[in-house]
Amino acid sequence: MDTLPSMEPFQLAPQLEKDTVAIGDFPLCRVLLMNDANYPWIILVPRMAGLEEIYQLSETDQQQLLKESSFVAQTLKDVFTADKMNVAALGNMVRQLHVHHIVRYQSDSAWPAPVWGLQPTRQYDDSALKATVEKLQSAFAAMLVSGQ
Repeated sequence: MDTLPSMEPFQLAPQLEKDTVAIGDFPLCRVLLMNDANYPWIILVPRMAGLEEIYQLSETDQQQLLKESSFVAQTLKDVFTADKMNVAALGNMVRQLHVHHIVRYQSDSAWPAPVWGLQPTRQYDDSALKATVEKLQSAFAAMLVSGQ
C-alpha cells in the first residue's frame, strides 16, 4: 500500500545536517557525504517530508530509491576500490528515512565489524573535503539533477 507523502516541505534532520556535507540531489534523494574521513560514506535521503520507512514510499519511489542506492554502491566500489560495500537503513538514532553506503576494506580498523561506535569520527580537513566532494560530484554526475 502506498502512503501519500506529507504536504510539509522536505527538511533534513538536524543530526544529518550537522554530520554531513551535501553533494547534490538525485531525482529522489539528497546525496550527502558523511563528514568522517575514516570511511568513504554516502547517505541518501529521499526528499519527502515525514518518511521513516522505505515501505512509506510509493512503489515507483521504492524502485527509484533502489536504482539510486545501487548506483551509489557500484560507483563507490569502483571509485574507492572497495573490498565490500555496507548498505543499511537503520534509523534508530535519526528517524528520518536515510540509507548509508559505506566503503569497507578488509584492512580498515573496524573490519569485519560494523563501523558505528568503534572509533572516533575523524572529520575531513578543508582540502580533503573539497577534493572528496569534487571527486564524488564528478563520479555521480550522470545521476545528479541539474542545478547542482
